[in-house]
Amino acid sequence: MREGGRYLAAILKDAEKFTKPGVTTQDIDNHVGRLCLKYKVKPAFRDYLDFPANICVSLNDEVVHGLPSDKRIIKEGDLVSLDFGALHKGFYTDAAITFGAGEIGPTQKKLIEVVRKSFFAGAKKIKAGAYLGDFSYEIQKYIENRGFSVIRCLAGHGIGKEIHEEPTIPNFGKKGTEPILKEGMVLAIEPMIAEKGFELEIAPDKWTYRSVDGGLTAHFEHTLVVTKKGYDILTSLK
Repeated sequence: MREGGRYLAAILKDAEKFTKPGVTTQDIDNHVGRLCLKYKVKPAFRDYLDFPANICVSLNDEVVHGLPSDKRIIKEGDLVSLDFGALHKGFYTDAAITFGAGEIGPTQKKLIEVVRKSFFAGAKKIKAGAYLGDFSYEIQKYIENRGFSVIRCLAGHGIGKEIHEEPTIPNFGKKGTEPILKEGMVLAIEPMIAEKGFELEIAPDKWTYRSVDGGLTAHFEHTLVVTKKGYDILTSLK
């Protein structure tokens, strides 16, 4: 999983560099497909529940599962979220990033900063013997104290031989609630936040989740392993 995670991180970094105003979301998907061949990994989302693409590309008010299209062109100032999973030697890893295409405004910049920092604020509570609820509480507190909403109908998850495993990992909750984390557990932690309300709807493509009120959204995710004293991120280039 460490090896697959490094490949995933390299693919996401390359895809972010490739994404710029003027390219289509289908161009991004095609580029990721070529990168999968280069790194010899299988795109985890393709054909999962019949999803027809290599990567999820979500824009602006879209939270997750954005379906690539040759009709959707990235524009200057767009907020772009890339969510990608990789299968390598029988094990899955999963990660997501949100960034701006070209110049973006202060709200977009704040969303990107808060969603990323919320991940690490919650992750401080992750270690063997800790309550998962402590993580959920801390991440919710961080996000809401900065004026944004926590997406509640979507969550992180365990990951390993399947892309989605137990436990479900909400980004809101109460301290001291189970399950209790164990050394060696591998988790896909993914805060998802909204500029305004947290209610979502599914777009006409029947895949993309977007905010009901049109507020901007952001998503950040890493796959990590629980250790005795904390955690170790698997989906980084280190």
